[in-house]
Amino acid sequence: MRGLLPFVMRYRGMVIAALTALLASTSVMLFVPLSIRTLIDQGFSPENAAAIDQYFVGMLLLALLMGVTSSLRFFLVSWIGERVVTDLRAAVFSHIVGQSPAFFEKNHTGEIQSRLTTDTTLIKTVVGSTVSIALRNAFTLVGAVSMLIYTSPRLSALVLIAIPIISLPLLIFGRMVRRLSRKSQDTLADTNVFAGEALSFIQTVQAFTHEDIDRGRYRNVVEVAFSAARQRLMARAGLTALVIFLVFAFIVGILWAGAQDVLEGTMSSGQLSQFVLYALFSAMSMAALTEVWGEIQLAAGAAERLFELLAIEPEIQVVSNPESLPEPARGRVQFDAVDFSYPARPEITALGAFSFVAEPGETVAIVGPSGAGKSTVFRLLLRFYDPRSGTVSVDGVDLRAANPINVRERMAIVPQETAIFTESLRDNIRYGRPDASDAEVEDAARIALVDEFVRELPRGYDTLLGENGMTLSGGQRQRVAIARAVLKDAPILLLDEATSSLDSQSERLVQQALDRLKSGRTTIVIAHRLATVRGADRILVVDGGRIVASGPHAELVRQGGLYADLARMQIDGDIEARRDVDAAAS
Repeated sequence: MRGLLPFVMRYRGMVIAALTALLASTSVMLFVPLSIRTLIDQGFSPENAAAIDQYFVGMLLLALLMGVTSSLRFFLVSWIGERVVTDLRAAVFSHIVGQSPAFFEKNHTGEIQSRLTTDTTLIKTVVGSTVSIALRNAFTLVGAVSMLIYTSPRLSALVLIAIPIISLPLLIFGRMVRRLSRKSQDTLADTNVFAGEALSFIQTVQAFTHEDIDRGRYRNVVEVAFSAARQRLMARAGLTALVIFLVFAFIVGILWAGAQDVLEGTMSSGQLSQFVLYALFSAMSMAALTEVWGEIQLAAGAAERLFELLAIEPEIQVVSNPESLPEPARGRVQFDAVDFSYPARPEITALGAFSFVAEPGETVAIVGPSGAGKSTVFRLLLRFYDPRSGTVSVDGVDLRAANPINVRERMAIVPQETAIFTESLRDNIRYGRPDASDAEVEDAARIALVDEFVRELPRGYDTLLGENGMTLSGGQRQRVAIARAVLKDAPILLLDEATSSLDSQSERLVQQALDRLKSGRTTIVIAHRLATVRGADRILVVDGGRIVASGPHAELVRQGGLYADLARMQIDGDIEARRDVDAAAS
């Protein structure tokens, strides 16, 4: 929980005000037994009627003051709790989005979401409420014990003996509750991971009639979470029962000893009443501390999980003095003897001795079978990963020496799988350049042929596209991605099967738009369909993470080898498809 202090101390003024209100309300409450002692010792007689009236008026004023200070304390502490959790959520999210893809290979997004929501909610409860209750009862306990000593040192010695006896099980059970709380939170995160995956791929689940199996698996997962929660609750219930029994057992013993003093005349009835009230305050405070201690341990487990995330350093680090990329941008890309393996599969070489240069304005295509390493080239170029050896450079600057943000600003990418956000079509296109005007967004949409289907949307460019763009077809999603790249207007263009989801007519028109977009830009194209890269200045044939051939289309076909085989298979497939069409037409 100490990790929360930097977040709390940003608001020192509010913390001081909350502590002041807390001390004021506690002090008022501790003053009440003194008034009651005086009232009892003076007695209820007709000659004291005026004084008695004044005492009751004074107690009403004390109640009013206690209500005002308590409400002020509640508002201030609750505000601090909400503010701290807001800052903590923002800090964790900011830290997570700065992690490299290697981080997400090892961590489920569902578990991360659980930490951002469930764990921070627990912390909000503690910081905004439980801590206030704990501090109030701690102050009350200290004040009540002090007044017990002032009232009767002999009886107070019994209370001081009771405190460590009661505190010992509190500490022992508290550690157990914290451990079980962490386990409970981890199992709850597992349920979120499973549910998130099933709901994200709900069409696949239903297409394979997997609903009953997933229902059963989810039931098993939540039962494990319930079992962990039950163990935690049993530990907290046992702790509460034990401490309450010990507290009130000592109270009974102390009251008996006090009654003997009154009978012997060494203590007045008012003093005993005062002592009993302070003893009750002490007992209630100790019982309340026992209750909130379990909640604090629960939040401590949640805080531990959050600060684990904040402690993770991104694998892609920005050097202390990053080298500036030259201006104006040229768009020259170079891979020099690059070797790379993914962190999750270090034994498999994704790229080996990989070298090529894309000169400014040149179009370089990368072709090869699935798993050959084509997409890895883009991931290294975007500096999602660093090579194991060799260098990747843009305009002569090694990417490891540059700021990744500056590098990525010089690139526009059309991925094979387009990410569509739960925003309007206009905002999804504007993702390519957030400061673009509406007119610029619509111009980019026209170039990418997005305007062809805008008329079908109920609110045009302002239509919300739903989660992951479920309302769009694959071809429409692809055109949105192309519009983003058009809008970004970067010197380096990365096309990963940019027209793979389009029909023949749209592919031809979009290819024309892309040809215009390529003008004056360095373009690197990943393609399976060789017809889309015939016009490339140079084609790199990749197999097993290595370049096995390089040259223009015609030359590679003449050379034979892998490229010629790929071309032959695609031509044969096209011929067969045309025969099927002709047969169907006849």
